Order: sequence, then C-alpha cells, then structure tokens
Amino acid sequence: MTFDRAGLARRAGDVSAAGGVRAVVLDDGAERGIRVLEFRTGGGLAFDVLIDRAMDLGAAEFRGNGFGWRSATGFRHPGLHEYADEGGLSMLRSFSGLLLTAGLDHTLFTAEVDASQYRYPHRPTVWNGLHGRVANIPARLHGYGEHWIDDERCVLWAEGEVRQAAVFGEHLRLTRRIEADLGGTEIRLIDTVRNAGFDPTPHMYLYHVNVGWPFLDDGARCELPLERTLWQSDSVAEQGVSNAEMPAPQKGFVEQVYEHELKPDAAGKVRPRLVNERLGVFFELEYDAARFPAFFQWLHLREGAYAVGFEPSTHHVQGEPAAREDGSMTFLEPGEERRYETVFRVGEL
Repeated sequence: MTFDRAGLARRAGDVSAAGGVRAVVLDDGAERGIRVLEFRTGGGLAFDVLIDRAMDLGAAEFRGNGFGWRSATGFRHPGLHEYADEGGLSMLRSFSGLLLTAGLDHTLFTAEVDASQYRYPHRPTVWNGLHGRVANIPARLHGYGEHWIDDERCVLWAEGEVRQAAVFGEHLRLTRRIEADLGGTEIRLIDTVRNAGFDPTPHMYLYHVNVGWPFLDDGARCELPLERTLWQSDSVAEQGVSNAEMPAPQKGFVEQVYEHELKPDAAGKVRPRLVNERLGVFFELEYDAARFPAFFQWLHLREGAYAVGFEPSTHHVQGEPAAREDGSMTFLEPGEERRYETVFRVGEL
C-alpha cells in the first residue's frame, strides 16, 4: 500500500488514520514504567520499540500474526535487573522480544578479561555477564514521528542514544535510528557505536533476533544460504532435531546452537529466512556480512518458550577470551566508530 501526502490529507486529518508512531508507557507488573514507541505502518506491520531497553524491538506482528517472540519474562523493567546475578545468566530473566542487542564491549558467555588499558590499579580485570550490559540500559530519546520525503513517501522514525559508561572503564555510545515506511513491511535499523572515551576499548556486537509463534510453528522452515556449519552444540547430536524443518514445541528440549558460514550475495548482504507456508508468510533478516562475519542459529523449541533465533555477530562462538588470544578481538580507538545497517522484513509468499 502506498500513500501520498496530499491524497492522505484529503481523506484524514492526521497521518495516524493510516499509521504512525505513538508513545506509551507500560503500567503493570514487571513491565511497569517501560517507555514504548508503537509503530504501525498501515501495510500490516506493527511493532514496538522499547526505549528503556536499549531501543530494542519487542512485540511485532504482520497482518494479525505475531512474529516477535514473547517469553514468560515479559519486557522487564531494567531497574529490576541484577547484572551479576545467577552467575552472569541474569539476562535470561529479561529475555523477550524480536530483538535483544548484545554488547557493546562483550557478547556471548561470561568472561573475566584484562582491563589494564583503563589504568585503574584496583580493577585490573573486568567481569562480563552473558551478552553484556547494553540490553538493560535505557536510551535517551532524541525524537520520533513521521517525516514526508517529497510529499510522496512518509518515513516513520525514532532515534535515541544508549550510553554504556563507567569511571575507570569503557565509555561507549550507541546511536540507534529505526525507520519504517508508511505502507511498508520492513524495519530498518541503523546503529552507530562510538568510543566516546580516551582509552582503546573492546567492542563486540551481536543481534539476538527471535521469531516466535505463530510465524514459528510445526512445519515452518528455516532457509539459510548455507556454505558450511562451523560448530554446533552437543545437544544437536543428542536430540537430532532438524535445524531446517521446525517441529511443534518439544517437551524438555535443550537449546540447539549452531555457528554457520553463510554465503552473501553480490552486494555483500546475507538473508536468512523463516517461512511458514501454512500462514503464507515469511520473516527475513538482511545484514552486511562484512560487519557481521559470524552467524549463529538458535533453536529453543521447548514448550512454553518456543523460539528460533538468527544471530549475526562480530565475533565467533568461542567468545571474548578466544578472540583476544587469536588477535581477532576488536578495539575501538578514541573517537572511532562502527556503523551497522540491518533490515527486518516480513511479507506474504
């Protein structure tokens, strides 16, 4: 569906008749106080941006069918988050939604690493929990709304900054812009991570993109431009569940995790997909292989927490200690930044 400014104005006194962005605040339970931006494109796509959760993506649906994973944790307020709780696995008590961002200086499993670059004798090392700190840091909202381009195209947008900083530690800033066209069926994510401090600072980045029911269901299919599988968890051999054809929810399922090497197209883009022929819909992630050289597939097909994850990553599955040892760890110099442009796309088959 397409809209032009004059034609829409003749039919309605406000863009919101067709779609738009609305600011709300959640007000009950563990979600109380979370600021949310509700996007409706008018093309069947609706999704929530969780301002107080690093501007990650929460609930999402296409033409009445949900695809943003919903776990039992809900969208828990970051004020309830204890980073070092449960041996560093406390993220699992705040894990829900279409996108959880991991980073900015650490991803993957817990690790204690050298912090001598910060020159603070009382903390020669730093300990990091699962997938880092950023997902539970509220953003400072720069703005949001609807912007017309040449009166022919309306872009729904939001932008904010997430600051991860410590005295005698890292000072990293994530500027995140989210866009969707009025009438459109894709979400564009433009992230810039900058070292705003004055010491070389580690940088790791990963998108934990989680698709849930009903897009994910018995018979749904993962379509990956697969070159080869580099690593898989022991549970793959123990359970033998296919990573291509999705079963119904499984009793006692143990997560299956893979690191795949995926083939980019001529433009350097990679597009893993989840296809549901019964509903006649697909979900597609598009990312830049040069920015995210690693990719993980996460199958969490357990009853009550049924999800499949696509995870583009800057680093391989062995994590931060291995990356530091083999020289592949990224350090941002003072003022240096990295830009990531990613598309979340849905549609009908």
